[in-house]
Amino acid sequence: MSAARRRSLFDGDGERGVAAALAELTWCNPFLPRRVELERAALGDGFVDYDVVWHERGDRDSNPNLDALEATAARLAGTLRQRFDAAPAVPEEEARLYRDLVFYLLYDRYQDDFLALVPEADEAAQRTTFRNWPSFRGELEEYLAPLPSRQPAPAEEARETVAGVDPAHLCACFFQVRRAFHHIFRFILGSSAPAARLRSEVWHSIFGHDLRRYYRALHERMGDITTLVTGPSGTGKEVVARAVALSRYLPFEPATRRFAGADERLFVPLNLSALSPTLIESELFGHRRGAFTGAVADRTGWLEACPPTGTVFLDEIGEVSAEIQVKLLRVIESRGFERLGESEPRRFTGKLVAATNRDLDEAMRRGAFRPDLYYRLCGDLLRTPSLAERLESDPGELHHLVSFLARRIVGAEEATALAAEVEAWVEGELGAGYAWPGNVRELEQCVRNVLLRREYRPAAAAPATAERRLADDVAAAALSLEELNARYAALVHERTGSYSAAARRLGVDRRTVKRWVDGSGVNRLR
Repeated sequence: MSAARRRSLFDGDGERGVAAALAELTWCNPFLPRRVELERAALGDGFVDYDVVWHERGDRDSNPNLDALEATAARLAGTLRQRFDAAPAVPEEEARLYRDLVFYLLYDRYQDDFLALVPEADEAAQRTTFRNWPSFRGELEEYLAPLPSRQPAPAEEARETVAGVDPAHLCACFFQVRRAFHHIFRFILGSSAPAARLRSEVWHSIFGHDLRRYYRALHERMGDITTLVTGPSGTGKEVVARAVALSRYLPFEPATRRFAGADERLFVPLNLSALSPTLIESELFGHRRGAFTGAVADRTGWLEACPPTGTVFLDEIGEVSAEIQVKLLRVIESRGFERLGESEPRRFTGKLVAATNRDLDEAMRRGAFRPDLYYRLCGDLLRTPSLAERLESDPGELHHLVSFLARRIVGAEEATALAAEVEAWVEGELGAGYAWPGNVRELEQCVRNVLLRREYRPAAAAPATAERRLADDVAAAALSLEELNARYAALVHERTGSYSAAARRLGVDRRTVKRWVDGSGVNRLR
């Protein structure tokens, strides 16, 4: 290749650096600090500092750099387009950089159109027609086709691609990215570091850590990966599952200008702890008439009814019986199942998300949960932080959460006054050190109680059992050997009812038990 052909089409490293930063913004996780570094690199001295954590108050207006970024991208893309037209050839690496720059520009121009398609209701998207499809495709062709370095191959023409880019797939990915961003900061509240980390991790659950790889290949395979959400009760495991479910890839159909499957029921939550084993099987797998008492007609289960773009959420997965665990393992491994009372094989085509507040490690040690099922579930593992963790990281989190909950409960006009009442009550009556054992769910009830009664009185915590106190002290290595003997012997004596029975349980003689179970040991037990 001649020197003219090898010469860069970028006007110096500065211009290339701006293009590279904008291109990387197209593919980065928007909930990680890396996004801010790239914005600064793209704008230089024009960058304006702002709150770098996206949360429930985050929107386009909260980032003062977005308009400047779009203007920079448009200006540079127009300049490069002219140079590419005049160049004898475009180096492949520079063509990819330019393409990514165009992706950033088009996403920014059409993101409001995509957001307008996201419904108010969570389960289904009724407004599925992308009316600006001709304009979107036309701009893509204007910027990308035909670049001198790469004429469309016959196979590409058959797929209606533009310089190797499938416009329909790009449109579907843009819609998915916009939905994912919307659902993540809509559902996952708070500005603390634990909340910010959770948002970035949910993004990875949807796209993986490499969005380029997702765009190339993973968009058709992410439904095969089961997500397990763990964390204390009341920390929002279901809303995390909902954010993942409602942000899945929906193929775009140019002929109808619609996103396939968007008007289906995309999220089906099932609380397994609230159902008997028979009802769990019936709800999940369906049943044939007569399969059990009360089965008066055939029933289609949720696994069968779930569309390929849908998600079944199994809450409290740690509560299910061993028999159902075996059947769920088969669904995850082979996608196959049968209805109760019949042998016809059926197939699950959607995605599974499971959640539990149980310690599954401990359940596996006890034999109550199958290790093979656990390792199938935890290919994608998310943990929701407790409210105490979030407040320890950022005490101002309480104000953000109370304000959000107040807006949701009484509306924007009354929210400020109610939030002030709630914060005053918490500060004066509960104190900054209150542990919030019920997490965000408890905080929401606190807001409602103050609204109705001008006070919130937490339920008294149940006293710790003797077993729990002993276990906590053992875990903390807080006992001498004599204290351990005395307290454990007192516990066994309390359970068995006599010195002789306790001696048999402990494998020592009766006099030793009586010596251990002295007054102080019994008192500590009680």
